[in-house]
Amino acid sequence: MKNDIDGMRFDVHGDGDKPYLLLVHGFLSSRAQWRPNIEALAKIATPVTVDLLGHGRSASPAEPEAYGVEAYVARFEALREHLGAARWFICGQSFGAGLTIRYALNHPDRIIGQVFTNSVSGLSPPMSNSPRERAARAAALKDGGREALKALPFYPRPSKRLPPAFWEDLVADAELADPAGIAQAMRSTVPGLSVAADLTRITVPTLLVNGMREAAFQPLRDIAVRDIAGLTVVDIETGGHSVNIDSSGAFDAAVTDFIASLATG
Repeated sequence: MKNDIDGMRFDVHGDGDKPYLLLVHGFLSSRAQWRPNIEALAKIATPVTVDLLGHGRSASPAEPEAYGVEAYVARFEALREHLGAARWFICGQSFGAGLTIRYALNHPDRIIGQVFTNSVSGLSPPMSNSPRERAARAAALKDGGREALKALPFYPRPSKRLPPAFWEDLVADAELADPAGIAQAMRSTVPGLSVAADLTRITVPTLLVNGMREAAFQPLRDIAVRDIAGLTVVDIETGGHSVNIDSSGAFDAAVTDFIASLATG
């Protein structure tokens, strides 16, 4: 079976007899982001994990436009069509949430329901640094290679709060990341991630699973409640930025209940 959509690798966890659930990871993460959740979510959905460009096993095209948010929206839609799903569920984590929410805004008729977790990049106003500044940062990362990549704050590192087997998978996939591709993501994807101005236009059923230990996200959580009509929020006190990993049981329960409430609707 084909497992590549325009350079974006994907894996289907199941035979498609349950509704498909697209799972999109964050910056400097990979399909391994969802390892703690696949078994539980596969009981009610057919999880579909991806590696974003420059990450994990996916390609790192040289063309900046390949990394644009609209290019990702087109890939997600092409993946849905490839799977033969008339409609599906989607879920984005951090950086990935900006992509999945934009997809839901552009194609609400394709979405049964969407889930997102803590995403400062997605819910904050658009970044203010200039294209020249972004280009300079991207060039420094590309030129600095893997050591520059490892110096980034989101590069996976051992964590006292994350199960060792999971972060080992994240670190292993991070070793596959291409500095040039990550630089393109910083230059061409990040500036378009913000959906802050469009939250009031969201029309699909939406669940926010909020890791309360990430203090920086909590004001944005309140903005989401204010602006997204009918938003369901599950606040998890033990969860942080990677709430689906450090509080996987609570995350799985919240997403399972959400899907169950909509799957037959």
